[in-house]
Amino acid sequence: MSAILIFLKAPHKGYVKTRLAHDVGPERALQVYRALVMRQCSALPTQAQLEVHYTPSDAGPEMQKWLGRTASYFPQKEGDLGTRLQGAIEQAFKRGAQTVTCIGGDCPQLETKHFEQANQLLAKGHDIVFGPSEDGGYYLAALKAPIPELFQDIPWSTGETLQVSLQRARDLQLKVGLLEALYDIDEVSELNRALADKRIQLECLPPDIQSG
Repeated sequence: MSAILIFLKAPHKGYVKTRLAHDVGPERALQVYRALVMRQCSALPTQAQLEVHYTPSDAGPEMQKWLGRTASYFPQKEGDLGTRLQGAIEQAFKRGAQTVTCIGGDCPQLETKHFEQANQLLAKGHDIVFGPSEDGGYYLAALKAPIPELFQDIPWSTGETLQVSLQRARDLQLKVGLLEALYDIDEVSELNRALADKRIQLECLPPDIQSG
């Protein structure tokens, strides 16, 4: 069984896409977030087991109402992103997953083929597969066994995230596979790029909300 773990925040105004909200306003940022997550869920492989790992911890019913009952829902652990990733990955393998792929909801280019490519690399002997983000992070991490050290003491949400993770993998003597680089949406320029590419579609908002 392949498991896909998507790490999400509850869709609350002012809680999601905060960097983007500085430029477009919290209402538009929330709309972008919801559109991104729904687009991502529509592009997931149908044969994989989907796990939604959400925050805050009391948002389970809200997330299930939003995203449906076919997924499994788990609150994220307390701590930094590495701690949350590590804990969720270990539990997914304990539940019987043979491969685990972790993603967020921010990448408008992530498609079914990228999951297939990641699993093919794992099947060929790679220990970890990263999908690099253009901003220096990564949009996907796929594993065939827990590797907790890979997520410890990483400078998360910086331009060094991937490079430090790759060095850690080398230090651990892991065989690493890389997918193509894709972009996330955190800034207005990236939002405009996704809209121009028709990667997401947004409903019209009143002018005062659109301008933020």
